[in-house]
Amino acid sequence: MLNLSSSSVENDVLERTYASFDMLGHKHKGERLRFGMLAVFAVMLVLAFLPWTQNIQTEGRVTMRSALKRPQTVQSAIPGRISAWYVQEGDHVTAGDTLLTLTEVKAEYSDPALVERTREQVAAKTSSQQAYSDKAAALADQQHALREARDFKLASAENAIEQARLTVTSDSAKKVAAETDLNVAQRQMARYDTLFLRGLVSRTELEKRLQAWQKAQAEFTAAANKLDISRRSLTNAALAQSTVASEFADKLAKAESERQTALSGEAEARGEVAKLRNQLANNEARTAFHVVRAPQSGRIAQALRSGVGETVKEGSDLLTIVPDDGDLAVEMYVSPMDLPLLQVGNEVRFLFDGWPSIVFAGWPEATYGTFPGEVVAIDQVISENGMYRVVVAPHSEQQPWPEALRAGGGARGIALLQRVPVWYEVWRQLNGFPPDFYAPDPAKSQPKGGQVSKKPQIKIS
Repeated sequence: MLNLSSSSVENDVLERTYASFDMLGHKHKGERLRFGMLAVFAVMLVLAFLPWTQNIQTEGRVTMRSALKRPQTVQSAIPGRISAWYVQEGDHVTAGDTLLTLTEVKAEYSDPALVERTREQVAAKTSSQQAYSDKAAALADQQHALREARDFKLASAENAIEQARLTVTSDSAKKVAAETDLNVAQRQMARYDTLFLRGLVSRTELEKRLQAWQKAQAEFTAAANKLDISRRSLTNAALAQSTVASEFADKLAKAESERQTALSGEAEARGEVAKLRNQLANNEARTAFHVVRAPQSGRIAQALRSGVGETVKEGSDLLTIVPDDGDLAVEMYVSPMDLPLLQVGNEVRFLFDGWPSIVFAGWPEATYGTFPGEVVAIDQVISENGMYRVVVAPHSEQQPWPEALRAGGGARGIALLQRVPVWYEVWRQLNGFPPDFYAPDPAKSQPKGGQVSKKPQIKIS
């Protein structure tokens, strides 16, 4: 009823007996609706001012932070044929354990005594090198002996020359004396001849002077001849000295030539020895490659080759080993738009495959089943997928990661950023703006000792 009249019949009419009155609105129903709408608006207003933690969500996978602890594929260092297996999948091996053995497939390495024969070649070539060395040493001694003999003969020739020179000097003096005697005898002969013609001396006296003159003439001729012989002896001695020098120079040159030939042979043999030793080392190393050993301790995850007698190439994958005691980490990829918002030390929450969780991304304190991590590395170069790789390790001071977690498992990362009101986050999402850049406050991260901590501290209230 409109109740326009001042006289109301509301109390006189029983509305419940008439169905038409149920089709009319009650005067209090509009007030209840307004009250309900105001209540909803008040609740939404309160919710709009509640704190909301901005975050970046991305997918990743579990890996090992250290390259030494990541699953490793054991490869064949040489081509060969598998002759025996000593492990199977699931076995635990220690570094150095034998995994399998290979046999050679190349003809040049098929000799089972290849290493021993190479050693024999090295020994033979070493003996040849030593023989050349000994020959060179013997020729050096021979040269030394030739030099000593040359010096001795040259000294003897020098003495002979000096002796011949003294003999020439002596014979020259004798010739001068004989010439003087000849001149005196000749003058006396001339005087006696004059006296004989005058009759002052006898013929006997004249013949004696003639005899003395002839004797002096003979002695002069003998002295001249002897002097000439001495001079020729001096010339011969000088020639003998030159001959000795030439003779020994030729012998020394020949010995030096033979020594250089021996040294050349020694150098060539030394090169051959070095080459054979290199070949020996290669053969020994190749022989060691016949046995494939475990590079580190771990568990056999997968055998990539089957059976015995299968031929593998150089560098072929044989099996996979998962090392023990790996330091787990998660590598996730973020877009270039979100990269500036992350820095080393940021907190990241993870949902691992196989672990149940209840997630409220904006209220991490209400989240259940997530595990904390800390950003430890951010790539400086974009990856092939157009995103940047971020490495996250377990947080050292918070909840540890599950022990049953294995490398290769999936992980969903939630990087926690700035805390803002809900209305601001809704406005940002509607406008497509990126999250707010958050830099830690140095004043809050400064320890009691007065030194600023280098690791950013992200506080989630």
